[in-house]
Amino acid sequence: MTEPVLSVRDLVTEFRTSAGVVHAVDHVSFDLYPGETLAVVGESGSGKSATVLSALGLIPKTDGKVVGGSVLFRGRDLLALPAEQLRRVRGRDIAMVFQDPMTSLNPVFTVGAQLSEAIMVHHPKMRATAARARGIEVLALVGLPNPELRYDQYPHEYSGGMRQRAMIAMAIINDPEILIADEPTTALDVTIQAQVLEVLRKVQRETRSASIIITHDLGVVAETADRVLVMYGGRIVESGDVTTIFHSPRHPYTAGLMRSMPQVSDRADRLVPIPGDAPSMDDLPSGCAFHPRCTLSAGRTACTTDKPELHEISGPTHVAACHFWSEVSAPFADGLLVPDGPVAERGDSGHADESDRDRPELLSVRDLVKHFPAKRRLFGRRGAPVRAVEGVSLELRAGETLGLVGESGSGKTTVGKAIMGLVGSSGGRIAFLGEDITGHDRKALRDVRRDLQIVFQDPYTSLDPKMKVSQLVAEPLRIHGRYDGEKSHAYVRTLLERVGLPAGFAARYPHQLSGGQRQRVGIARALALEPRVIVLDEPVSALDVSVQAQVINLLQELQDELGLAYLFIAHDLSVVHHVSDRVAVMYLGKIMEIGSRSDIYGAPTHPYTQALLSAVPLPDPAQRDRGDKIVLTGDVPSPSAPPSGCVFRTRCWKADDRCASEVPELADRLGIGHPSACHHPEPATANRPAVTAGKPTPS
Repeated sequence: MTEPVLSVRDLVTEFRTSAGVVHAVDHVSFDLYPGETLAVVGESGSGKSATVLSALGLIPKTDGKVVGGSVLFRGRDLLALPAEQLRRVRGRDIAMVFQDPMTSLNPVFTVGAQLSEAIMVHHPKMRATAARARGIEVLALVGLPNPELRYDQYPHEYSGGMRQRAMIAMAIINDPEILIADEPTTALDVTIQAQVLEVLRKVQRETRSASIIITHDLGVVAETADRVLVMYGGRIVESGDVTTIFHSPRHPYTAGLMRSMPQVSDRADRLVPIPGDAPSMDDLPSGCAFHPRCTLSAGRTACTTDKPELHEISGPTHVAACHFWSEVSAPFADGLLVPDGPVAERGDSGHADESDRDRPELLSVRDLVKHFPAKRRLFGRRGAPVRAVEGVSLELRAGETLGLVGESGSGKTTVGKAIMGLVGSSGGRIAFLGEDITGHDRKALRDVRRDLQIVFQDPYTSLDPKMKVSQLVAEPLRIHGRYDGEKSHAYVRTLLERVGLPAGFAARYPHQLSGGQRQRVGIARALALEPRVIVLDEPVSALDVSVQAQVINLLQELQDELGLAYLFIAHDLSVVHHVSDRVAVMYLGKIMEIGSRSDIYGAPTHPYTQALLSAVPLPDPAQRDRGDKIVLTGDVPSPSAPPSGCVFRTRCWKADDRCASEVPELADRLGIGHPSACHHPEPATANRPAVTAGKPTPS
């Protein structure tokens, strides 16, 4: 085997906190080889980012310190290098793409100026014209259109996907030997995620650099990685090649992460989450840190007292830190998830049946329009209005879940806010329980919201940090005049227990809760008035996959128990497939296709729906090179200047002159039972879009 380009041995990092010294990285060792992609996975707080930042000397000196180990690069220990020499290595030989491109790019300088700075700081004798040429070259390499124009633009003129690609360009501008990407696709839509992953693959092919990808998305790991490190509690708990890790994991944590994932091919009515929450790094359990959440442990003495070392499973390339690794069962069989227990088929649950149209209609939206006026420009001129929603129609029946999916900027959240009356509509009609609520004032809407509630996306910002959990959950009761002292206090404790939180949590503040616990508080607050419909706006997008599975199961259990109807807004198609009875696909303010779950996922007819499904990362490394994958080029056009005719035509491989001049009606042109807004609908089966060779951009 070739020599590793990076060799980390017994790395230990400590942080000083109010609770004492925390070992964020606990004797971590691994190698990175030339040309390979190493994925580091685990829940938030597992030590993934801390490990890499420690290796690069980027741990804040104010409260953190690398106290042991070595990081060898080209025979030199990076931890022993003087600060000036280490700075020369970073950016030139080892480069990093950080998680949030908006905060990593300086908003007051053009992207080109920042690219030139990145290269000239390591090549001070390079002329400005040469630096500009190199910057334009790497912008073209990462797939930015019109790189000469984009070079002179500011970060705010870039979309999220373009900013991420600009960050990749900045990282590779000096041809580094190692490229590190920290959660490179976390905040991106599935189509933009596919573009970014393709850029990373292209960069690696052309530069032959080694890569480290830090992520909690196992689909991304299956798509990109050669080897995988699984971390928990600051330690590596399993390591091996990507195929072995996915098909034959030997640590219960690894298998648990995979069982927590919703899949487009998922047959079960309930996910299989990892019990409980990840432990705090300042209070790790004795023995195996995972034992309180482990189904194999069952109180075994070895798990509770002895910290397991990494055992060789099938040779030195596959190791796992589990006392009972031979008892771990594979989470997949024939490409499908295999739960630990019996599979609960969808038909066994209380969900609305896809063909059941006899349930009463609770919500009806007809031809909804929402335009936002443009801000005034120089000399008082106004630009074109933002056409956020253009003629959306949908309905929601008792006990069913309607999934609303699409890329960022498609208008999903605006539809949800308009239904709630949080933004006024510009046209159309919204009826709830048979009553037209379109023009209701604040007082009238307050009465409606007893039966119509919302759970917001971010559990960190949707809860007042100065209020206790009991006050947060009781707030709707107070607003609607239903608070009744001790009786309501007992009701709040009952609500907390219903969403899976101990009644004692009522006395806590939001900062004392994990992300999943905060989201459960948000759900309890929405349930306080016993609503009939809940709008769920990206309710699990900010959560780790294991916590996400817990919240999804909770929502389904509450629906079965209380007969709730959900409008589930999300961009994660795997989650939407798992929870929804029907699905509506939005693009640039319009519904492109709507139908039952089996219609949309099994036989999509609109090219946009087909592209979305094709871009979903599959949790199986054997599927990464499938030849029918579509990677859309470009970004969603501005809603201030939508294309003429079909709004999707600028990214569609079927577009012709008719698409440019005639707006396609949402209609069932093929007579198969569900409509789509396409002049050239073509059914695709089994999530494999019908692709005309050479027209879509293949991966």
